[in-house]
Amino acid sequence: MSDLTPFEREKIRSILKREPTETELGIFTVMWSEHCSYKSSRLHLKKLPTRGPRVLVGPGENAGIIDIGDGYAIAFKIESHNHPSFIEPFQGAATGVGGILRDIFTMGARPIAVMDALRFGPLEDPGNARILEGVVSGIAHYGNCFGVPTVGGECVFEACYNGNPLVNVFALGVFRHDEIFYGRASGVGNPVIYVGAKTGRDGIHGASMASAAFTAESKQKRPNVQVGDPFLEKLLLEACLEAMKTGAIVGIQDMGAAGLTCSTCEMGSRAGTGVEIELALVPQRETGMTPYEIMLSESQERMLIVAEKGREEEVFRVFRKWGLDAVAIGRVTGDGMLRVKNHGVVEAEIPNRELADQAPVYDRPHDVPPYRPAGMDAPQFSSPDLTADLLKLLGSGDICSKQWIWRQYDYMVRTNTIAGPGADAAVVRIKETGSSVAMSLDGNARYCALSPREGTKLIVAECCRNVSTAGATPVAATNNLNFGNPERPEIMAQLVESIEGLAEACEFFETPITGGNVSLYNETLGESIWPTPVVGIVGLMRTAAPVTIPFKEEGRTVMLLGGLGSCDEIRFGGTQYAKAVLEKLWGLPPALDLDYEKRVQAAIREIVNGGLAESAHDIGDGGLAVALAECSMEGIGAAVEVASGLRPELLLFHEGPSRVILSTAVPAEVERIARAHGVEALRAGVTMKGILRIGNDSMTLVDCPVQQLRQVWEKALENQLAARV
Repeated sequence: MSDLTPFEREKIRSILKREPTETELGIFTVMWSEHCSYKSSRLHLKKLPTRGPRVLVGPGENAGIIDIGDGYAIAFKIESHNHPSFIEPFQGAATGVGGILRDIFTMGARPIAVMDALRFGPLEDPGNARILEGVVSGIAHYGNCFGVPTVGGECVFEACYNGNPLVNVFALGVFRHDEIFYGRASGVGNPVIYVGAKTGRDGIHGASMASAAFTAESKQKRPNVQVGDPFLEKLLLEACLEAMKTGAIVGIQDMGAAGLTCSTCEMGSRAGTGVEIELALVPQRETGMTPYEIMLSESQERMLIVAEKGREEEVFRVFRKWGLDAVAIGRVTGDGMLRVKNHGVVEAEIPNRELADQAPVYDRPHDVPPYRPAGMDAPQFSSPDLTADLLKLLGSGDICSKQWIWRQYDYMVRTNTIAGPGADAAVVRIKETGSSVAMSLDGNARYCALSPREGTKLIVAECCRNVSTAGATPVAATNNLNFGNPERPEIMAQLVESIEGLAEACEFFETPITGGNVSLYNETLGESIWPTPVVGIVGLMRTAAPVTIPFKEEGRTVMLLGGLGSCDEIRFGGTQYAKAVLEKLWGLPPALDLDYEKRVQAAIREIVNGGLAESAHDIGDGGLAVALAECSMEGIGAAVEVASGLRPELLLFHEGPSRVILSTAVPAEVERIARAHGVEALRAGVTMKGILRIGNDSMTLVDCPVQQLRQVWEKALENQLAARV
């Protein structure tokens, strides 16, 4: 059954100059789906900055690539597997990991890190707890078995994700400049070789499913969800990298969304060539498969290779060594056509470029205000017990420790991990050089629900600040744009504003976007998720022992780089305090001064790289009080005393950006660097064992044993899961 519109069907007839066959109709359906063609977002994605001095490969290939010096490069990208993870959480998440790993090693890079950004409905609903457990198990299973460390990420709970969880997976790999491969079917007459797992009926129309909203019948779509085998993918990785070293490979691409269809037509389109294949030669694990099923299957762990004519045996030899299928199923032609035969009978004949790159592009109406789930007016509130409020925040789903999740991941495999889960930014070393890569994933749908443009800018700033707090210089970005139905103008307006905010912030922080993913139609029974852009920033730094979050020694000066920040009630409504304590959403997100933010980041990098900070932690969700509590979790707390005119709730819990907490034995040096960058460095207090005490003008606002803070924070997620019905 086709999801094509009448307009799209007519365009197909005009391209083919005849009625399409059933197989051709299926091919067009998946390639022109939202998931594959970006037909609602492509017009606006052109606004994003994609070039920079380090960018070697930008959007359009399987992954972006940047130069990291010494002849080395990194490939990285983020992808979503949202819809499959709702229908079948374990396999949906597992194959999400498998797919993004193939995007990395099809470029020639060896994957060295994975991160994930997860969104679920509240755990009070047993169904959401089941999805969480399945998703985390799937990610752990695939990453651990494959042998790649899952080094960090984030996990958020919000009612808008009931029935529509988000599973965004980021992967990064490393290689030399002369080891880069592209997904291009170059060289007329060259053989087209299928390698990897056999083709089955799993995943058929997976791309189309990912381009539609959920209905009451969505759970019946389990056959659309692929089934992964991480051990086979590990063999595929090693075989592909070894085959690449033979010099016989001209182009290579993974069979991801739309399977054999996508890999054949995209490789041909990029090279300006045609591809002819014979389906009878495709390795199949099920009998009686039709051409339609073979072309649309999304069975995992498969790749398509174009080799130099006459050197096929070199490729076959490598894959036989690793126990994998490798079969020549076709050849590159000069006519620009995707020609699909089955036992010699032509089943499909379509121009590659029109199929892969000329899907309809829609300028969806967005001339209305973005949908906002909340008003501007702040409710009346006054806390009787600020320490109790802090404990409630530390025990909330968004802020509590996620160790229940990351302890299921092997985050140290391959021994590159310098800073792993729980750090502001994950850091992995590049063993072949003296440098390391820092990575941060961040998203905040509450901010974006209040203002998609400002919220997205705040996300970029937060990511860059996390990377800078690790001592790294942000250099490039990837993104996953998760939104609802773009055919609704108020939702399309959210997407457009978010993209424009992303463009402005990435341009300002000099982090060009090398690729990403757009996931639309994230809604169930007409209820859309909040706008949820997830941004991934990578940064470069010299390899060194990391400066971590916890306070290390008693008697050290606690400093607030960037100062106390400012806030009013209107800009308090998107905070975690508003969510967890007041159970409200209103107003606007925190105000961001891009220039001040950039100067704070430059200052913390200089402080950290100069060895002047014993600990460092950016202030984010939950504000100053939560950040101080997180710094105290290893037993060393602090006595902090400030002078502020802000009301106590705002002082402690506002989430204004451009602020970092650090502890130091040389406060004067920190102040000197801060002055040089034109930012504030406030001596706020001193570290002390066992207690966190926060005061304002000699009035104690919070006074709590560190052990109590840790008990609440550390066990909250496990307790929520154990308490479910």
